Amino acid sequence: MAEFFFPTRSAIASAQIRQLRELLAQVLGSNRFYQKKFAAAGVTSEVTSLEEFSRRVPFTTKQEIVADQKTAPPYGTNLTFPLVSYTRCHQTSGTSSTPLRWLDTPENWRWMLQNWKEVYRAAGVTRADRILFAFSFGPFIGFWLAFESAAELGCLCLPGGGLSSGARLRLILDQGVTVVCCTPTYAIHLAEVAAEEKIELDKSELRMLIVAGEPGGSIPATRSRIEQLWGGARVFDHHGMTEVGPVTYECPSRPGVLHVMECAYFAEIIDPATGTAAPPGAQGELVLTTLGRIGSPLVRYRTGDLVKPGGVRITDYALRLTPPESPCPCGRSELALEGGILGRTDDMVTVRGVNVFPGAVEEIIRGFREVAEYQVEISDRRALAELRVRVEPVAEASAATDLTARVERALLNALALRVPVTLVQPGTLPRYELKAKRWLKK
Repeated sequence: MAEFFFPTRSAIASAQIRQLRELLAQVLGSNRFYQKKFAAAGVTSEVTSLEEFSRRVPFTTKQEIVADQKTAPPYGTNLTFPLVSYTRCHQTSGTSSTPLRWLDTPENWRWMLQNWKEVYRAAGVTRADRILFAFSFGPFIGFWLAFESAAELGCLCLPGGGLSSGARLRLILDQGVTVVCCTPTYAIHLAEVAAEEKIELDKSELRMLIVAGEPGGSIPATRSRIEQLWGGARVFDHHGMTEVGPVTYECPSRPGVLHVMECAYFAEIIDPATGTAAPPGAQGELVLTTLGRIGSPLVRYRTGDLVKPGGVRITDYALRLTPPESPCPCGRSELALEGGILGRTDDMVTVRGVNVFPGAVEEIIRGFREVAEYQVEISDRRALAELRVRVEPVAEASAATDLTARVERALLNALALRVPVTLVQPGTLPRYELKAKRWLKK
C-alpha cells in the first residue's frame, strides 16, 4: 500500500506566501481589473506574511465582477493576458443571480485538473474505476473538469449527456460502473427511477457516488438517504465554484468534513457582518484567493459560503502564538470544514426572528424516509416572512396521514417555528438533474 506524506502547516504557509507574491506581481503588471482596484488600496506585491496580506488587500465581491462584465462585455477586465491566450470559456448557472463568464488559459486549466485529481485521490478512485458522469455537458465548468481529470488518471470515463435517467441506470449495470458523479438531488432521483422501472441497484458494481453542486453530500440525513437508496455505496462530497475551481474534498477519515486544498487556495474565514477574521472555531464566510489561476484570478473573494473550521488556521497560529493542532486523523494538516458548506449568506431567511438556512430544513426533512421530495414556499407579503412546506411521499407511504404532523413537529422542535406542512400526490413536485430549486418566493 502506497504511503503518502502530507505537508505540515508551516510548509503550507511558506508555499502560500510565495505564491501570493507571484500572483500579486502578475496581476499588478497586466490585469486591468486588479490594477485599478489595488492602486486605490495602495497594494503592492511586497507582502511579508499571510497576516499582512489579509490586512492590506481588499476583498473582491461577486457584485464587482458582475458589474465589470456588464461594463466591459462579454468577459470584463479581470484578464491577466491577451484574449488570444485563453482557450476555455465557462459560466455560472445563474440560478439565483446574473451568470458570470470565466476564461482560462491552458496553464490555468492544467492547474484545475490537478486540483480535481486530488478529489479523486482522496476518494480512493483508481484507474480500475469506471465512472459515469450523470449530467448533460453544458457550459458549467464542473462537468468538463471532472471528466478530463478522470481520463488523465486512467479511468474509463462514460459520458451520460443526452441520456434519460433510465438509460443511465441501465448503463450503470451493463458496463459495470463503479463510480457515479452527480448532484445529491439527482442521486436520489436516479434511485426513484430505478424503483419505478424495476432496475435492481443492488446488482450493480457501484461503490461510490461523488456529489457536488449542493450541500446535501455533507448533510447526514441526505447522505444516509442516498447511501440507503444505493445499497450502501459511499457518498463522497466536495465543492467548488466556476469562479475559483474545485476547492475542497471530503476527508477520507471523517465523512461530512471537507478539507480545503490549501496548496491551491489561500483560505480565510471572516465574520460576514464585519469583514474581520472570525474567532477561532467560529462559523463564518469562506474567503478564497486562487493561487494558480493567474489568467483569471480572484483575490480575497467573498464566496458567500458559510463554514465552520475544524482546526487552527495558520493565521490563528501566527497571531495567537500557540502550537497548531495535530494533523487530521487522515494525516492531512489542511483546513477542515465541519459539516462542509453549511449555507450561504444570501440564502438565509429570517422568519419571525429566527434565522433559517435551507441546509437546516433539508437535514430535518430528509430524516423522514417516507418523503420523496419537498418544496419550501417563502411569503413576504406580510411584515414578517412566512414559510410553508410541501412534502411528496414515496409511493408506498402515500396513505401515511400523520406524516405532515410529524414533519411539522420536527421543524418546530429544531427551529422553534411553527411551519405549515401540506402533503402532495406522489410524482407532483419537480425533479432536478443539476442544482435543485426547492425554495420558492411567493
